[in-house]
Amino acid sequence: MSERSTGDAADAAGVPPGQGSDGELLDGRRETELERLDRNLNELLSELRVVLPGVQVLFAFLLVAPFNQRFRAVTRFERDLYLGTLMCTLLASMLLIAPTVVHRLQFRRRQKASIVELANRFMILGLTAFAVAMSGAVLLVTHFVFGAPTAVVTTTLVVIAFVTIWLVVPLRNGGPSPPRP
Repeated sequence: MSERSTGDAADAAGVPPGQGSDGELLDGRRETELERLDRNLNELLSELRVVLPGVQVLFAFLLVAPFNQRFRAVTRFERDLYLGTLMCTLLASMLLIAPTVVHRLQFRRRQKASIVELANRFMILGLTAFAVAMSGAVLLVTHFVFGAPTAVVTTTLVVIAFVTIWLVVPLRNGGPSPPRP
């Protein structure tokens, strides 16, 4: 949003530019509620641009894997694991693309807060499905190449790393809880 348009929107609402409806700073920033929602949505879409290529690469790998001659040698467990991993990757793709669809279908309804909230939920669920899919892919490949003991140890370490890096560290950041978008 340009400076001019944000000022016009604030003036139209009877609020000085950069302040909330009660004249207070929002989240320590000089922005209106609408500006905050615009920023939150832009940040979310930027984050999606980072994660989607990874999901697409994993999905492409899984889609071509059965066409490899060695795929016929997989065990029943590996075949079932493959299907579960493929479906988790598909689910991650669907959930991570969903914010774009939500925005496209609702942006003219002037419900930016609900768009941001729903997009945030889809992204968190999509990242969760992606973590499960990546863990499944690691389990599948290590089980096929190295056998069950190595696969169990490796996948356990991967899951611990995901939980620690994607959940524990961000939630134990030590600062106050961030406001909900």
